[in-house]
Amino acid sequence: MKYNFNKIEAKWQKYWAENGTFKADNSSDKPKYYVLDMFPYPSGAGLHVGHPLGYIASDIYARYKRHKGFNVLHPMGYDSFGLPAEQYAIQTGQHPSITTQTNINRYREQLDKIGFSFDWNREVRTSSPEYYKWTQWIFTELFHSWYNLQTDKAEKIENLISKFETSGTADVSAVCDEGASSFSAAQWNSFSKQEQEKILLQYRLTYLAETEVNWCAALGTVLANDEIVNGVSERGGHPVVRKKMMQWSMRISAYADRLLQDLEKIDWPEPLKEIQRNWIGKSVGAQVRFNVLSEQTPCDDFIEVFTTRPDTIFGVSFMTLAPEHPLVEKITTASQKLAVQNYVEATAKRSERERMADVKNITGVFTGAYAEHPFTKKPVPIWIGDYVLAGYGTGAVMAVPCGDSRDYEFAKHFNIPIPNIFEGIDISEQAYSSKDNCVLVNSDFLDGLDYKQATTKVIAALEELNQGYGKINFRLRDAVFSRQRYWGEPFPVYYVNGLPKMIDKEHLPVQLPEVEKYLPTKTGEPPLGNANTWAWDTEKNKVVGNDKIDNRTVFPLELNTMPGWAGSSWYFNRYMDPHNTDEFASEASLNYWKDVDLYIGGSEHATGHLLYARFWQKFLFDRGKVAVDEFAKKLINQGMILGTSAFVYRIEGENTFVSKNLISDKSVTPIHVDVSFVNTSGELDLEAFKNWRPEFKDAQFILEDGKYFVGREVEKMSKSKYNVVNPDDICENYGADTLRMYEMFLGPLEQAKPWNTAGITGVHGFLKKLWKLYFDDNGLRVTDQQARSESLKTLHKTIRKVEEDIENFSFNTSVSTLMICVNELSAQKCSSKSILEPLAILISPYAPHIAEELWAGLGHTESIATAEFPIFNQAHLVESTKTYPISFNGKMRFTLDLPIDLSKEEIEKIVMDHEKTKTQLDGRTPKKIIIVPGKIVNIVG
Repeated sequence: MKYNFNKIEAKWQKYWAENGTFKADNSSDKPKYYVLDMFPYPSGAGLHVGHPLGYIASDIYARYKRHKGFNVLHPMGYDSFGLPAEQYAIQTGQHPSITTQTNINRYREQLDKIGFSFDWNREVRTSSPEYYKWTQWIFTELFHSWYNLQTDKAEKIENLISKFETSGTADVSAVCDEGASSFSAAQWNSFSKQEQEKILLQYRLTYLAETEVNWCAALGTVLANDEIVNGVSERGGHPVVRKKMMQWSMRISAYADRLLQDLEKIDWPEPLKEIQRNWIGKSVGAQVRFNVLSEQTPCDDFIEVFTTRPDTIFGVSFMTLAPEHPLVEKITTASQKLAVQNYVEATAKRSERERMADVKNITGVFTGAYAEHPFTKKPVPIWIGDYVLAGYGTGAVMAVPCGDSRDYEFAKHFNIPIPNIFEGIDISEQAYSSKDNCVLVNSDFLDGLDYKQATTKVIAALEELNQGYGKINFRLRDAVFSRQRYWGEPFPVYYVNGLPKMIDKEHLPVQLPEVEKYLPTKTGEPPLGNANTWAWDTEKNKVVGNDKIDNRTVFPLELNTMPGWAGSSWYFNRYMDPHNTDEFASEASLNYWKDVDLYIGGSEHATGHLLYARFWQKFLFDRGKVAVDEFAKKLINQGMILGTSAFVYRIEGENTFVSKNLISDKSVTPIHVDVSFVNTSGELDLEAFKNWRPEFKDAQFILEDGKYFVGREVEKMSKSKYNVVNPDDICENYGADTLRMYEMFLGPLEQAKPWNTAGITGVHGFLKKLWKLYFDDNGLRVTDQQARSESLKTLHKTIRKVEEDIENFSFNTSVSTLMICVNELSAQKCSSKSILEPLAILISPYAPHIAEELWAGLGHTESIATAEFPIFNQAHLVESTKTYPISFNGKMRFTLDLPIDLSKEEIEKIVMDHEKTKTQLDGRTPKKIIIVPGKIVNIVG
């Protein structure tokens, strides 16, 4: 009976689907365990062999937990809003929903072939109106909330309004816009409704504000920092510029300290936590105000800076503003206006990341304006420089070149004075940035003080002058939440007199309208500006035609859509109760599942999805909507499976390609070639290559012994590098179980490792060897005979090792252990059911299809999925016998297996009575018999 993997895998995939084998229960008596993968964006390219790595790991753990008696929730869905489908719609006119559905169908087909134990009954799609209804609802909840610093949590906006009505801002300690004004209760109550709404926008957790954004004209949308690579869009490589736009933003900064502190209570990879710590960026220092001078006399304008080194304030020799700082245009003198304007325009073409990373190029322009030093009252020149970012801190720095390397290089470059305020420190070559061993000089009332003493004293002096105060600052900025594109969640927002109003929960979802074009309008409005039916009727509570807008009962709807991270910031909660039409999830389901026990996904989401999801979870917790304030207890970042690319080498200026080993001193250009054209020896199929592209049709080749050998390089697996391996081909040729085990066998889960299809045959051979333990040409060979001790030993050392490895996510060593086990049992000719039955369960998490078939072959009528995991018994590893080397005059002649508990005398009697001993002695009487129990026997003489 042969191992027909294609037939077996199709059979069990059908069985699982028809029987709901992996359906999770929301009210089980079993302990719960929630295993989650970061859900994929369904791209048109489908999956390559690198994509399933994390899914296989999570599936192994989910299956293992079922064997251990847990009620396992292991769902899957799709992060199905995204730019690629919209770009395809722009190019072809095909609605993004059609493209997305086609891609999802392809993904589902591929995922099913690999045999994942997903509960598909709980599938979610972020682009489904049934799903984004609740994304819209969470947005409205954020809008109707503020952050109370006194209780350190989000509260309903009605609580804030009540405070304003009774005591104005006097009793309010809130996270709000910089410069939010103070007022009394009487003033609040006298304000018009419109004025009150404008004030509340300064406090709401989601709000409208003019914000510096990354604008990509080619894509017609704002991009997040992580969507930009080297100053261009990650998608399409289009230019990106900085510009100001009215945008929705999320007040994530309110949660900065909690997001930072609570990293200590979650089991996430330390490198990822460190990335989030740096991104949040807590700093302790002072906010300092420098008054702007107008013709050398103070005016109403001032510049605020945050500094972690207020002790160095007497070392300030200039100030630097971000080119986008709102004061730049106002304070720049006539003589400097053109230079400043040119510099600002040039800076707008560079992303923030590019500016931060560029430490080599020093650029800047003097504004012609001066600020007044708070203590010396001397004028301080004001410059602009692109190393200062408008969105970080106040967008201005007090430059202390003797104590900061960037300020030092800037001052040197532009010949700005560098006063030294550090006693005994040489700053002729570089700045001194350390706080240690630092005593101040040339610093007036701070002379002779160290960093701590001077910091305390200068903050007190600034507060006395009303020109500063001590402050804790965070690098984390509020998140821009608007995108100027079609394929995203519509905002549940309409506008009355220019102010936003939320659509009530009972009228959600507000569904995407049909549009003729997916590009921005001719007047620069987002794509929803092309919709003819995109207005809100407040009487009928539904979307109506734009021609009905009268600004009395019918009002315009928001034209932007939500960003890609909106739907992924709460999807883990929806899986708990995905079909609930009344709530985003019921209280009972949320209280049962609580949080994700194991989350697997890429570390590239550290400052995007993983931070935003923590923010939304904390907000929902504050408002009593979820049971816990961190959504995932444990996170594992899987490594990447790398592709082995192939290169051909074209001689520059010719259509001639030279084989790798003949390049020598020739000037060549390496070109990626499809790896499917290359055999395992690195030889290129010349005809396939020539037929690949028109420009290669008439290519000439310089060959080695009639063959063309390519170059090889391990790099990221990508369609653009033509090094993608399709998992469908592996499943067809070797089986899904082989693919699953091979991906785990490649190396530790967290590490990057190269794919090598040639190595897969070894794993496939192992599964065939496993099959032969159970079946031979005559059918089932398993018997009820008692297991031998050596087989019990093999089984139980395997149980122990596999369980330890799974618990430690060391899946690669588990595969090795299972291979050793099968080899040993094969050598032992084991056919005992008491050995092979538990072995099938051990194999099941890794190779579930073959395990199911073996389980059924052993007579079981139910799936192996919930069979109890074998229990390790130490007794089977305790040695009952010892193999003694029997030596004569120090030379080992034969071995004897003897009971381990024999005495010296008993060992001697057995050895001396043995026929082989008598043969060796040949009638002689030994002079001495040396016996070390448990070790050796040596007969001398």
